[in-house]
Amino acid sequence: MAGNQIVGVHAIPAVSGFYADDQRAIKQGAAQNGFAYDGDPVTEGFERIREAGEALTVELELANGTIATGDCAAVQYSGAGGRDPLFRAADYRPVVEGPVADELRGRDPAEFETLAGAVENLPAERSGGDRLHSAVRYGVSQALLDAAAQTRGVTKTDVIADAVGTEPATEPIPVFGQSGDDRQTNAEKMLLKRVGVLPHGLFNSVEKVGAEGESLLEYLTWLSGRTDELGTGGNAKADSPDYRPRFHVDVYGILGEVFGPPYDRREVVEYFERLAEAAAPYPLQVEGPMDAGSRAGQIEQMATLRNALATADVPVDLVADEWCNTLDDVRAFVDAGAADVVQVKTPDLGGIQRSAAAVTYCEGTDVRAYLGGTCNETATSARACAHVALATDAAQILAKPGMGFDEGYMLVTNEMRRATARRERRNGAPAPAPETAVPTGDSDD
Repeated sequence: MAGNQIVGVHAIPAVSGFYADDQRAIKQGAAQNGFAYDGDPVTEGFERIREAGEALTVELELANGTIATGDCAAVQYSGAGGRDPLFRAADYRPVVEGPVADELRGRDPAEFETLAGAVENLPAERSGGDRLHSAVRYGVSQALLDAAAQTRGVTKTDVIADAVGTEPATEPIPVFGQSGDDRQTNAEKMLLKRVGVLPHGLFNSVEKVGAEGESLLEYLTWLSGRTDELGTGGNAKADSPDYRPRFHVDVYGILGEVFGPPYDRREVVEYFERLAEAAAPYPLQVEGPMDAGSRAGQIEQMATLRNALATADVPVDLVADEWCNTLDDVRAFVDAGAADVVQVKTPDLGGIQRSAAAVTYCEGTDVRAYLGGTCNETATSARACAHVALATDAAQILAKPGMGFDEGYMLVTNEMRRATARRERRNGAPAPAPETAVPTGDSDD
């Protein structure tokens, strides 16, 4: 609307959907005691190894009386793998209501790209880097996206698509469910709901993977069999007999601790071949096989393993996560051919427009983009990311926040269905019939 302006910027401390964990302490053997961990934290900023997650709601007050919102949130493993430090809402509330507010007051909320870029380039405040903490940029950009969509009278999908020059997807993107430690029960829930990609698994310690990787093999064997039973067996819906999900497990660099470099030797390749056999007939992708301690090292080791698997014709795709945090990181991994899939870890990239740019950077390459994030986000940020996935036609999107699966899957799926239906109505085409099956995860689109 002509003459509309941002007249107020407010920040409200909030809670996130999960917890912040000191990943370095956990990898060094911190013992889990119930839901907490025993021992002292080793990553700067942590007071305990597991702490309650925090968020910061950003409200943009517009001259026409409407309110646009976004949530600042950071990843579960803050301060690890080159990421920004632990996010505390109280530290960054004055930043949002100070320099960020000064930048945005009086500006036209319809100008999403301009305003998001201006916030992205504000000088650092308490983040220890060149820019504002990634969580601040993330939350403010969500609020700007909401404000632009309201002002323009379009969906957030349309705003993002205009910003990056894409044609949005016409159907919901395959959703990737995450199980947490309850990896069997939650996987069964995913199968019953026909989730496209599953189950994440949370294999973040040698104990969970197995001293020789045997526990991961056993789990994939179980998962394949259970998928046969619940996905294509007697319980399969008559109208979705061809459900064939993609398996995706995150090992947090632990396979690097089990085997160690070099990753093109026979022992390692044969282990990945056994993983593929355990998952068969379902396609498999493994996230973060090792953690090399630096971006350059990670790219080199991931590329070495990927080339070795390709040479041996082992059908396991590798997903970049550790040291693939920023837009520049994503570009570096893609350019080096160091992964089959890159996770675009939305809170780490800062402004949500940068996540969209990261996904589109994969177009025309043999690398797929997974619009990820963290269990430690909020409903607001998850819904915003659903529009980024639709606008860029990402390969998959994470069900978030939380580790209970059902809630995050509901939030992301329903937001995509609403957005696609609204765009269909606006374009004059009949709305699609309610889905009876979630798209399968074995497409390379």
